[in-house]
Amino acid sequence: MSSSSELDKRPAVDVHDEPSAEWGWHGSFPKATRIAGWASTVGVFGLLIGNHHGRTENLFLVLIGIAMIAMLVRDQVRSRTSWRR
Repeated sequence: MSSSSELDKRPAVDVHDEPSAEWGWHGSFPKATRIAGWASTVGVFGLLIGNHHGRTENLFLVLIGIAMIAMLVRDQVRSRTSWRR
């Protein structure tokens, strides 16, 4: 019979699936990811400056930029409230 504390001590990542977990590093860069997301969003809006003859390109760029902003804000809100769940 196993106790619940024995299950809690088990690592979340299997070393066979992720070899980097064996030597200590395994994770992501949430701050760098957010910075890259905001930089990409600014870049998408920067693409509005150009020699567009039609407005279709501008419409798609604005919609993609707004979608990126929505995802970044959603990620920020979820990271703030994740400890409450």
